[in-house]
Amino acid sequence: MNAVLPYLLKSAYRREPVVSFLVTIGVVDALIGGFDDSWSLFWFGLGTAGISLAVRWWRSQQQNHPIEEEVVVQRYLPPQSSNSSLPMLSMSKKKPPSRD
Repeated sequence: MNAVLPYLLKSAYRREPVVSFLVTIGVVDALIGGFDDSWSLFWFGLGTAGISLAVRWWRSQQQNHPIEEEVVVQRYLPPQSSNSSLPMLSMSKKKPPSRD
């Protein structure tokens, strides 16, 4: 269990740094408010952590259900040109411009 907790915290901070930071602030405020009998700080901390988690859940729900768009295939040549062969390109033999 001791090796799993740091791994989960590091991965959470890498994926969602702002949300993880706000959750950490909220939990610390709630702990300080609970131990000091400052209930306004306790509820503020719980509210901050709760809203941060709700925002993260809301964003994850939006990413899981992308709007389905019709896939348009981009073709560079018309379909009938694929049956015929392309002409050979030839290089014209011109003199390079002179440097005067």
